[in-house]
Amino acid sequence: MRAMPATDWKEDIAQDEAQRFERHAAFLAAMQQKLGHGGRALHTKGLGVLAQLEIGPDVPADARVAMFATPRRYEALVRFSNGAGRTQSDRTLDVRGLAVKVFGVDGKKVIPGMEDATTQDFLAIRTPVLPIKNTEEFMTLVRYGRPQALLPVRLMASLGVRRGIQILKHALAGLRAPQAPLWATSYFSALPIRLGPFAAQYAFAARESAPASALAGPNELGEALSARLRTSPVEYDFNVRFFTRDDETPIEDASVEWKSPWLTVGRLTLPVQDPDSPRGQRVRELVETLSFDPWHAREDMRPLGNIMRARNVAYRASTQTRKAATEPGKMPHFE
Repeated sequence: MRAMPATDWKEDIAQDEAQRFERHAAFLAAMQQKLGHGGRALHTKGLGVLAQLEIGPDVPADARVAMFATPRRYEALVRFSNGAGRTQSDRTLDVRGLAVKVFGVDGKKVIPGMEDATTQDFLAIRTPVLPIKNTEEFMTLVRYGRPQALLPVRLMASLGVRRGIQILKHALAGLRAPQAPLWATSYFSALPIRLGPFAAQYAFAARESAPASALAGPNELGEALSARLRTSPVEYDFNVRFFTRDDETPIEDASVEWKSPWLTVGRLTLPVQDPDSPRGQRVRELVETLSFDPWHAREDMRPLGNIMRARNVAYRASTQTRKAATEPGKMPHFE
């Protein structure tokens, strides 16, 4: 018998958190400008495609809240990405990300000035948990990540030998995990959001499997996905899992994998399309101008936890620095 979702979750917000987050955002914005390409500070290399998100009639009772209360099909845009702040070969060890912008979502939104927006964003990565606990550890990785040869020494000097080794082992295990094709890879929020009265994490679970293999070319991940989409759709189950208690499903510690079971609430489908056609190029070009932000969200689906709260500041600064396009009011037409 699975544990019932609990409503006694809470966030632990330090008094100086806002000031620290502003400093972190300023550092990331400066790094973004220093990169010189006018793009994202992280997750620079991407591939945008068309998608649909369908919420079916058989959503488990606990999850029939917020966006999942009513069966509906939504139009969406999806961006696959590598995690680095530069365009590099797919063969280089890196985080892999999936970002989804869903159109036509009702409900009051979180970001001031965008309360009436009709988009909802979901961001996910290839691992269900992060190697770092909070924003301070993340910024240590960012600050000391170059040159890579000095990262272990700098990390242990800053966070202590034991914690530094823990982070490195966890991070390298995730980065070195065999890479399956994008259409056979599952993606996880790894961080919580509010879901009505509950707290939850979400995932896009690949409905097909394929063996992982060494990548032969520098752009093989995107090229293989494009080839697949020219002939067959790609599908992911949209799953959620709930907060049950602090020790098993912590809100503030991103390094602990939640133990609650996954429940399916919908399906993300990438329909047959040609990302390399003129129409596909228009999709890709638009997607690269957009910001994908977990705070582009309904109030009853707002992000939770230390790292998510830091993103609220950092993503806004990044968007302003690279002059991202205004949030679209409706799904664009690409015919």
